[in-house]
Amino acid sequence: MTSIIKKLFVITLLFSAGILSAQTFSSTILDQETNEPIPFATVQYGEHRGVISNEEGIFSFTLKTNPKDSDSLHISSMGYEKKSFTLQTPLDSLIILSPKAIDLKSVFLSSDPLEPREIVEKVKENMDANYHVKLSKKKIFFRQSDLSQMKKVDFGFQKSSIVELDKHLIDSIAGLIPRHSSYYREVVGDFYGNYGKHKFHIDKAAELYDKTKDVSMDGLSEKMERIFKENIKPDSYLKIKSGLFSTKVQLDSLKAEHEEEADAMVQVENTDNQNFNQQMTNRISELYEQLFFNEDSKIDILRKSNRYEFKLKDYTYIEEAPVYVLEFQPKGKKDFKGMMYINMDDFAILRLEFNNVRPIQRFGLLGITYRHNIYKGRMLFQKDAEGGYSPKYLELDSGVFFGLKRPLKIKEKNKHVKGRRKQNELSLKLDVQMTQRNKFELVVFNSENINESAYESAPENKDVKATYLSKYDPNFWQGYTIMEPNAAIQAFKVVE
Repeated sequence: MTSIIKKLFVITLLFSAGILSAQTFSSTILDQETNEPIPFATVQYGEHRGVISNEEGIFSFTLKTNPKDSDSLHISSMGYEKKSFTLQTPLDSLIILSPKAIDLKSVFLSSDPLEPREIVEKVKENMDANYHVKLSKKKIFFRQSDLSQMKKVDFGFQKSSIVELDKHLIDSIAGLIPRHSSYYREVVGDFYGNYGKHKFHIDKAAELYDKTKDVSMDGLSEKMERIFKENIKPDSYLKIKSGLFSTKVQLDSLKAEHEEEADAMVQVENTDNQNFNQQMTNRISELYEQLFFNEDSKIDILRKSNRYEFKLKDYTYIEEAPVYVLEFQPKGKKDFKGMMYINMDDFAILRLEFNNVRPIQRFGLLGITYRHNIYKGRMLFQKDAEGGYSPKYLELDSGVFFGLKRPLKIKEKNKHVKGRRKQNELSLKLDVQMTQRNKFELVVFNSENINESAYESAPENKDVKATYLSKYDPNFWQGYTIMEPNAAIQAFKVVE
């Protein structure tokens, strides 16, 4: 009995120590004058440790060890007075920041201020020095949000001589297609490389989505495959025609007596957790490609600066650096409007906010419509120990519209039958409209430069898999530093 009590006492001590050694700090940052949330504020709790408040002004982080007397929390945001707290005391649920007054005397170092276009030219002149490419190791958090909506699904059944493919079945298939779907990925890990090559070691990852909707689509594929196989005659092929276009699908192998059955005709590739690491690395690489100083970036406000208008709107502070606030708008048919926040000392863009004013890509021909009509985001940069700038927070929100309105005919024909005789035909008149929205968010918590040797030896975990979650779990990331999810993610739950 005594030994049991001792064991329980030891376990209790260990459990208590675990509680005492891990503390979570969270709060919401508000504007003193408007009482509105302050998004993307910097919350720093160590020399190279910190988080970014989300779009609702909320932040949260966990310390694995008890804070020391000297440990402090510093909260700053563009245009606001910086606030500091000791981590020995609990944080208030609301933290109020007051706007910072601009001292124009300290801002201007000369009596001959630069014109907006001169400021832009200075930015371009200093680009290589400010955004030099170096290998680094970054502790990051990445979130991918995919939202899709089927606005219209009408297969337009016309006629069918394939018995099983009747109007009732076609309408049922249309009903199986999810009208709304949400898919989220969250990843924490070490990201190695520069703007051209990358390696990723994932510490932890989650996928949040409704599996039943995926099953419905897979089930649809299997059902169509079975129906076609059961209704195919020997030596037949399918001729699929839509408008002016047609193609043949050979089916001989499906009925070959001495061969194994061919792969399914109708297939949906299942990529769930298939090389998940590479998928995430590719998404982050795509985000890096759109940095405004990269040649292939769609954001061409500097590369095509002569086709944009710039206006000096204001002056403010980011951290302690005085900055110009430049507004840009397109001249003619360029794509973007937004704001640039430029350091007055070295002419680095510390913050960029952009929004497209027209579709950046569109296509319409023969009943097919495509519009890339949403392309917006923001970029925040931080200065490293060597004076260069690298991303602190990146956000890219991209949305497309796709429409298909055209006839579709599927004809079963036999190559041994002469003439144009057909055995079976399914005739549809498709009218489908859908939108797809993809949002990427990247937060860099810590960054350090590394050499080529360190990069080559950097570990990767190619076989890592994400944990599937059917609903948001606030405890999943306990002990990890992430960016707080927004209300939509927190409310996500698969309806059984």
